[in-house]
Amino acid sequence: MINDQQLTNPSDEFWMEEALRAAQRALEAGEVPVGAVIVNAGEVVGRGWNRNIADSDPTAHAEVVALRQAGVNLGNHRLGDCELFVTIEPCPMCAGALVHARLKRVVYGADDPKAGAIHSVMEVLNHPKSNHRIEVRGGVLAGRSAELLQSFFRSRREEGEGRPKLNSCPPRRGA
Repeated sequence: MINDQQLTNPSDEFWMEEALRAAQRALEAGEVPVGAVIVNAGEVVGRGWNRNIADSDPTAHAEVVALRQAGVNLGNHRLGDCELFVTIEPCPMCAGALVHARLKRVVYGADDPKAGAIHSVMEVLNHPKSNHRIEVRGGVLAGRSAELLQSFFRSRREEGEGRPKLNSCPPRRGA
């Protein structure tokens, strides 16, 4: 894995602020607050935030939403000149999508010790057998990214105290 975590790049913080704004939109919609932006030549070409609940789509993670938008905006599924800025370390699904998109660089905020697929749990992004390498920088505005997620889950736990747990798989429509 290429990791320039120790290097400072002011534009990384600038774009991570944009990702944090996208995460705020997810929070306002009642979604897990993860945000992502894809930048090409200094311009945002894709922006996403978690939309799993709103779209009834388990693949509607911030990174995937941003990738889809960037692909449409650039007219190509290959995003080799693009950089992704995301508030949390991508999961295995998102990391796989980033490899398929052939991104140049990924910058993320907080590590994800439960599902991170750059280094925390597994190494999907720059797996030794992969045919594509992506430059990685982690830990950019990590404290703010982590606090946003922690406060979201803290409030969800507090709201859920004393209430019965709902079935995680609702009945099919028309059933």
